[in-house]
Amino acid sequence: MAKIKDFFKGIRPVNIIMLTLAGIVNAFGISLFLMPVKLYDSGISGTSMLLAQVTPESLSLSVFLILLNIPLFLYGLKKQGRVFTMYAIYTVAVYSFVSWLISDVLPVDVSTASPLAEKDLLLCALFGGVISGTGSGLAIRFGGAMDGIEVMAVIFSKKLGLSVGSFVMIYNVVLYVICGMVIKSWILPLYSIVTYAAALKTVDYIVDGLQRSKAAMIVTTKPDEICGRLMEEFGCGITLINAKGGFSGADCKVLYFVVNRFQVMKMKDIARHIDPLAYITLSEVADIFSAASEK
Repeated sequence: MAKIKDFFKGIRPVNIIMLTLAGIVNAFGISLFLMPVKLYDSGISGTSMLLAQVTPESLSLSVFLILLNIPLFLYGLKKQGRVFTMYAIYTVAVYSFVSWLISDVLPVDVSTASPLAEKDLLLCALFGGVISGTGSGLAIRFGGAMDGIEVMAVIFSKKLGLSVGSFVMIYNVVLYVICGMVIKSWILPLYSIVTYAAALKTVDYIVDGLQRSKAAMIVTTKPDEICGRLMEEFGCGITLINAKGGFSGADCKVLYFVVNRFQVMKMKDIARHIDPLAYITLSEVADIFSAASEK
């Protein structure tokens, strides 16, 4: 009993619920929009779609998703950890099962055209990408993954001198080239790039949020005045960092302040009005949270 409890240690029910939703959403995007018109997803999912098209009908998309993804997740067990691996395998299992239900069990004809967008390749590419990207984004946000190629990217990208994003992109470019050579046409692989772009952007929105904030660093010799005015205007705290000018040697302060995009211009105006020589840099931040709130 204790071993079973230890095995499931760290598994959160809310994550399981959201990963179930992620698998269902991804299956809908792939099975209702991409597979019927033979467009390709990215990564292992896209590879599985191609293999399902060129092999006997008994070897369906669901079979290849399991055969290709699970070994990759297990291979990355040591690097990614037990909880991530369990989440990822569960998500792919849900994705595979729901894809099988849609294509082989439910009374929905997805053999020759999308039930919702028919044979419009652009609509299928865009909506398939956005919906499948939503599923992938949810999987990542709640601790899992939808595709084993991302695990391989984390493991091998540094050894190859590549970023994770570059590794995945190169894999997908090679995949689409192979797809074009196999089907002897470049129309579907080119539309698949549209799918990939739509999915990638959607994943960013789901994982990082629709409204990213800006982190401002204000270097000034009038920190008290600017700090007081900003806190009065926006009603939030500011972090002050001691600093020293590299050229002048003068003591100064760096104000670290997070604003949303609608507050940026107001913040600039306040800082420049008080200190015209203030040096301001802005950088995008994806997530803001308190360590205390995570406990």
